[in-house]
Amino acid sequence: MKNYVLIVEDDNDINHMLCELLGSRGYYTVSAFSGTEALLYIEKEVPRAVILDLMLPGMTGEELLSRIKARNVDIAVIVTSAKDAVHTRVELLRAGADDYLVKPFDTEELLARLEVALRKKGQGSARDERLVYKDIVMNLEEFKITVAGQEIILTRREYLILELFIRNPGKVFTKNNIYESVWNEEYLGEDNAVNVHISNIRQKLARVKGDETYIQTVWGIGFKMR
Repeated sequence: MKNYVLIVEDDNDINHMLCELLGSRGYYTVSAFSGTEALLYIEKEVPRAVILDLMLPGMTGEELLSRIKARNVDIAVIVTSAKDAVHTRVELLRAGADDYLVKPFDTEELLARLEVALRKKGQGSARDERLVYKDIVMNLEEFKITVAGQEIILTRREYLILELFIRNPGKVFTKNNIYESVWNEEYLGEDNAVNVHISNIRQKLARVKGDETYIQTVWGIGFKMR
């Protein structure tokens, strides 16, 4: 599976957060809470990347890294740890880690580093496949969108607006943000194009799921994915 990422983290909250984050960006994730469990998953199906915590019960993250790389050097491994000493990072990178992030880390930085690590391995990124939010699936290769399994047709700009929202769930975008991102022009304030396009997106989504509000208006500010 092209975008399969194994998350090895014994903190349940962090593990769950990473699964939701990567899932919202089109990755398929599996959770492991120990090194032994991680190896069992790897035996079943080789992931494209592993996000690896060092402080694990039983087998250490360092030992797991060594065993992963001994099995398949093409698996991208991003280590996450509260250990911030330079010598620790250097040792892990020399041992085969593709990147190292000190906790607490910024989630956008993690996503960017994951994409870079996958590109270096020649495996592409989530953008080559699809984005998923609730029951909306955007196939980025085929420019195709389905809602609850039913295809809907969007214009190019409607598609780009929805992609912007799905890539940043919960983030509030002003009309200025949306216009400059999608139209690549300066927003002058009087253009009603953003409102019209969002209204069209809402109508098309509602034809499939009339009981679901996907795009929420944040009064006086802008819009966000609900």
